Amino acid sequence: MRICIVAEHASKNFGGEAILPVHYFRLLRSLGIEAWMVVHERTRNELAMVFPDQFDRILFVPDLWIHKLINHLSGYLPRRLSTATLGLLNQLITQFCQRGIVRRLIRDKQISVIHQPIPVAPRFPSVLHGLGIPVVIGPLNGGMEYPPAFRRAEPLVARVGIATAGLFVNVVNGLLPGKKQADVILVANERTRLALPSGVRGRVIELVENGIDFSVWQGISANVESTPARFVFLGRLVDWKAVDVVIRALKTVPLAELEVIGNGPMLEVWRKLAGELGVQDRVHFVGWLPQEQCAARLQASLALVLPSIYECGGAVVLESMAMGKPVIATRWGGPVDYLDESSGILIEPKSYADLVAGFAEAMTRLMSSPELAVSMGASGRKRAVRDFDWQKKIQQVISIYQALEDKAEEPLEYKEGRASPAAVSEHRLR
Repeated sequence: MRICIVAEHASKNFGGEAILPVHYFRLLRSLGIEAWMVVHERTRNELAMVFPDQFDRILFVPDLWIHKLINHLSGYLPRRLSTATLGLLNQLITQFCQRGIVRRLIRDKQISVIHQPIPVAPRFPSVLHGLGIPVVIGPLNGGMEYPPAFRRAEPLVARVGIATAGLFVNVVNGLLPGKKQADVILVANERTRLALPSGVRGRVIELVENGIDFSVWQGISANVESTPARFVFLGRLVDWKAVDVVIRALKTVPLAELEVIGNGPMLEVWRKLAGELGVQDRVHFVGWLPQEQCAARLQASLALVLPSIYECGGAVVLESMAMGKPVIATRWGGPVDYLDESSGILIEPKSYADLVAGFAEAMTRLMSSPELAVSMGASGRKRAVRDFDWQKKIQQVISIYQALEDKAEEPLEYKEGRASPAAVSEHRLR
């Protein structure tokens, strides 16, 4: 088995989906499987430190002048619109460069399976087709919009632009049919399966997108004794993360503090809001931290808060569960796939005011009931260990690789016992 992981970028520091190819490459090599990775060189220095003994197996696409120009222009557009237009263009340029590198690897290293784990957007085109060996894409996760009550919060130009870009993406998927011709497409949930471009020929298998590295996220109990109670937010500070919801909730929860871990364009906006509401002494913006420090901060907190209104995945939810911490999150998108009433509190996004009130009530509930916080944390960790361990997930993926190598005629089956909750259901698209 000789695997090539192909991704736009691979990074522990970028946040979001960028960490997924890191995990695939790391785990494959730890199991002694021959694997290579092809990514953009923007994370070359980081990968040299993360994989000093495997660095010769990582090949890089150079940062071209066109990449730099597009990155500069993207700063002038709303983030979602930028991702759907200039982001699409930039990644397609990278993919065309990667295609040539992959061809050489197939020739020189006898690669037997290509795996493209990101981008996770279900309709994002792929140019990895017609290479003579099986291609696996995903797990993908997407096919969602803002909650109905929040859709007009996005600028009109962004909404119109995204809708227009969606039509463009359909056309591009016809011209660049990597997804349509892939042997296997992995999807995180039914919502994502329904969002795939029409005409997919290969098998579509449900497999959870995220996983947990228990060597980092290894807390085992909730700390509920501190006063004031500290809640933690982990993530990039972009508008749809809606950290302002929790900042406003603090106004009515005087014994609570919020620690915001991450950077992004909304930092100063939310810092100013905390000052205007008079809660600046209870909102602590600590910036970006490495995962190990994030885990320590989370361990010292009462719970994770994730007020995001556009969260397809939500790896931080799994990480909090692994640490034995309850989660308060918006009942929308990815968190709904991971949480139930035994491990967290989901707030209905009926309106902005309802979301603020819901987070305030949930925070107060956990603060006033330490035994509930401990119980939820324990339940969440139990489920995390059972269903979301990266070590189990990689075995499921290896089984898929092996089935493709063996040219199995029967539906794919996993070699490990029970798969994660979003795994092992197979569909054929019509």
